[in-house]
Amino acid sequence: MPDRIYLDWNATTPLRPEARTAMAEAWELCGNPSSVHAEGRRARRLIEDARVAVARAVGAAPRNVVFTSGGTEANALALSPGLRGGASQPVERLLVSAIEHPSVLAGGRFAAEAVTRIGVTRGGLLDLERLRALLASGPPALVSLMAANNETGVIQPVAEVAEIVHGAGGLLHVDAIQAFGKMPFNIKEVGADLATLSAHKIGGPKGVGAVVLAEGLAGLEPLLRGGGQELGHRAGTENVAGIAGFGAAIGAAMQAREADAIRIQALRDRLDAGLGDSGRATIIARAEPRLPNTTLFVAPGVKAETAVIGFDLEGIAVSSGSACSSGKVRPSHVLEAMGLGPEIAQSGVRLSLGWSTSEADVDRCLEAWRKLSAPLTKGYDETRLERF
Repeated sequence: MPDRIYLDWNATTPLRPEARTAMAEAWELCGNPSSVHAEGRRARRLIEDARVAVARAVGAAPRNVVFTSGGTEANALALSPGLRGGASQPVERLLVSAIEHPSVLAGGRFAAEAVTRIGVTRGGLLDLERLRALLASGPPALVSLMAANNETGVIQPVAEVAEIVHGAGGLLHVDAIQAFGKMPFNIKEVGADLATLSAHKIGGPKGVGAVVLAEGLAGLEPLLRGGGQELGHRAGTENVAGIAGFGAAIGAAMQAREADAIRIQALRDRLDAGLGDSGRATIIARAEPRLPNTTLFVAPGVKAETAVIGFDLEGIAVSSGSACSSGKVRPSHVLEAMGLGPEIAQSGVRLSLGWSTSEADVDRCLEAWRKLSAPLTKGYDETRLERF
């Protein structure tokens, strides 16, 4: 649609030209990648090239990359009882932060009674003391923590968490879906035992994801059984075109990441300053380390649904947080976990930027907010914002 501005990059990104080209070429191939003839081998080559691209981007071995149908399936596969590292005991329970994506909060294949949520601070960071206490209170655990939150953009201390978890004989799963491509992420450097990724968050196609395993991790049981594809970890004929697009998107994203992050953060800071100057918005977790592209704000008396519709009518696409809720605007479980209360939890508006966002886009967004916010917040008790 002409003259619209897209500020919902954390929900999904436009398809990168490199990914589109790679997918178009893959669609011309007719071979099944499990076939041994020349046509099958050509399809297999595309998958293996993409596997190498994923592995290089996160510091893993290609044989430890498992392609899936997306981030949700990747998380469901990763959250598996019986995982073990080296000679360690298999994990029997799951500890997850209270601000995780719904696909992690669902617990994967762990029984409901084996899943425990860990609280976070007012700034949205994992409560490390509570983590230590929970790890010490039972059998070996798998801990699941997102590298960066999809709503607030807050970056978690993953390496520190890994040290705590491993010291207690546990394993760490890192949901890197939102962080990947926006900040450095290396599975070895952060100490993760397995990590999950999604193609459409970095300019790849929807419907493709990956689980990346650390060297020596064992016990990952397949979620889908059948033909033994993906080295027995995930049955089913691979999505050749989607995987090829994923690999191409990774190449483009990694090449541009540092320069994009600097430019986009400057735009994010411009946005934060403008919202703050309006006097009608408060940035959530502004003092915490955040992704360079993400701003979540609340305004007195303004429900997220009203703001999202208002922005949309002004030609600007924003969101109220996670896009994985069937299009419904609901109170944010992330803000609730941060202790901000139900009124604030239903008021969060997320603005997320990307590689094509411009200063003009940011300025138009701020202009639209000034127009929208004045009548919506008129006469409201603004001290409520100070109290949270």
